[in-house]
Amino acid sequence: MASILMVAGEALPFVKTGGLADVVGSLPQALAQRGHEVKVVIPLYKKIAENNFDDLYFDCEYTVSINYHEVPVRVFSTMVGDVCYFFIQHQGYFERDTLYGYEDDGERFAYFQKAVIEMLNQLNYWPNIIHCHDWQSGMIPCMVKETHDSDPRYNAIRFVYTIHNMAYQGNFGPEMLDSCLGLPYYLLDNGNVRFDGGISFMKSGILYADKVTTVSPTYSQEILSPQYGEHLEAVLNMRKYDLWGIVNGIDTNSWNPATDPEIPYHYDKINVKAQKRKNKLALQEELGLEQNPDVMLVGVVSRLTWQKGFYLLMEQLDALCAAPIQLAILGSGEAPIENKFRDLENGNKGKICFYYGYNESLAHRIYAGSDLFLMPSLFEPCGISQLCSMRYGTLPFVRETGGLKDTVNAYNEYEKSGNGFSFEKYDSNDLIHTLYYACEVYYNRKEDWDMLQTNAMNTDVSWDASAKTYSLLYNELVSQ
Repeated sequence: MASILMVAGEALPFVKTGGLADVVGSLPQALAQRGHEVKVVIPLYKKIAENNFDDLYFDCEYTVSINYHEVPVRVFSTMVGDVCYFFIQHQGYFERDTLYGYEDDGERFAYFQKAVIEMLNQLNYWPNIIHCHDWQSGMIPCMVKETHDSDPRYNAIRFVYTIHNMAYQGNFGPEMLDSCLGLPYYLLDNGNVRFDGGISFMKSGILYADKVTTVSPTYSQEILSPQYGEHLEAVLNMRKYDLWGIVNGIDTNSWNPATDPEIPYHYDKINVKAQKRKNKLALQEELGLEQNPDVMLVGVVSRLTWQKGFYLLMEQLDALCAAPIQLAILGSGEAPIENKFRDLENGNKGKICFYYGYNESLAHRIYAGSDLFLMPSLFEPCGISQLCSMRYGTLPFVRETGGLKDTVNAYNEYEKSGNGFSFEKYDSNDLIHTLYYACEVYYNRKEDWDMLQTNAMNTDVSWDASAKTYSLLYNELVSQ
């Protein structure tokens, strides 16, 4: 069994902006149950300082060099289940209103990564493997291998780098290389970290890690092409024999309709039909939709961005409004999509509800009360929402891309198989045709719909299989 340190920009149960937090919250627990020693380190953000600081243990204090100045670092920790979580504190860098999106993000996360590397020395903690997630930790393998190569304690560590989304790469100006990262400029000249006239944290992670993973088998193949590679496909093809696609899971204890404290009526595979009906009526009342247990209720819980495919819906608004459905949308994102959904709600009161922002509690009730869950993504490395929806007996409606293709099997009316609905082309006509097809099954083929619902709830969406695959990967590295 391996000793593993996971490094990430966010993690549940402390802070979340996207699916990365779900993974770093639940995968370590699944690995710990398989016998690995797992620790996690993230920045100590404002929300964590406000909600959790009194429960944290102070571990150590030291400095790292940023912009040619010694900058203090304080490390705190706490246990969640079988996993120790470390927090890197710097109030100026991390105690802000949001996690990312600042002009000094490069400097902030250079500091974070330097602090993590020195934390090992300060705590005399030497894991077998450092597992880095996304751009926020992508420079760690490079910095260790380029600046700590004479230290056998660091030399013994193996590195795994996981890509959660190729679209967010951590690209910054070249001046950071020396001033913030403490790396020689020849790494820019030889191309190891150079990207688009600057440096790329993600490119560095791909090149310097011993193994590279991404969050579904299909996405691991898609990103080798120009369509999905985001200008790093050539680099990924260099590492394709070290590239693993491992689909995400969800925490099936937190996401459990039989015990979920956020939903009014609990259910399992035995009583799903009657209890989902009650949850639907309660959700319709909560959101101001017409209370009708027989109408097909379509749910959306998502960031409202171009990636998620909502511009396809914009092309079919008349057909969408004419469909025999209700629509419950929870999310925020790009202003044109938000504004269009507001207009849709105003023109279709009782049929369409748009809840702006994010509400974790309401998300659970949408999963429990909806019949169909909409994810028409342009690309989707893995996707968490379709896994949650299946867990709650709500059929996913997806485009066949990335992890959506790997986890959702389209309804086959001849074989009487499937656990959801899907369309292949990124085309609004295909989307609306498939939506109307789902409506036809819902209203006219009740036995088939019940079969799909049972199959969805029987789908293994836990971390068990994926944790086993990660264990194989770790053990392969440790035995080298």
